[in-house]
Amino acid sequence: MWQYLQHLSFWDWLALGTLLLILEVFGAGGYLLWVGVAAAGVGVITFVIPSLPWTLHFLLFGLLSVFTAVFWWRRQHGVASPSDQPGLNMRRQELIGRTFVVQEAIVGGRGKIKVGDGFWIVKGADLPVGARVIVTEQEGAVLLVQPVD
Repeated sequence: MWQYLQHLSFWDWLALGTLLLILEVFGAGGYLLWVGVAAAGVGVITFVIPSLPWTLHFLLFGLLSVFTAVFWWRRQHGVASPSDQPGLNMRRQELIGRTFVVQEAIVGGRGKIKVGDGFWIVKGADLPVGARVIVTEQEGAVLLVQPVD
């Protein structure tokens, strides 16, 4: 074992990096990606400087693994800039404040309105079909409406 460790070549590190990246493809969730990149990095360094002792190989591997993982974590969890469209892909939030026509009478506090090509369940005061309502809030998949005067 000691004999093998003392004669590590850049091929060993590139093979380890390739193996880790292949295992990452099978669903490691990003954990092996940066360790594989670090192993490939050590392979490149040992190709350029082949006289590095094996202890330095492992030290570089550990440092590069930590560095790449921390770098990517900071990049992923950095401060996000506020969106210029905060309601994007939040369909129910987009409906608040809009006016619609009752398609199924609101009886006992429940009815339906048509939004685009779909129907939404609404809660509000009893109203007949054709009455105009404004969406004021949402409760899960149910919209709260009030009659438009």
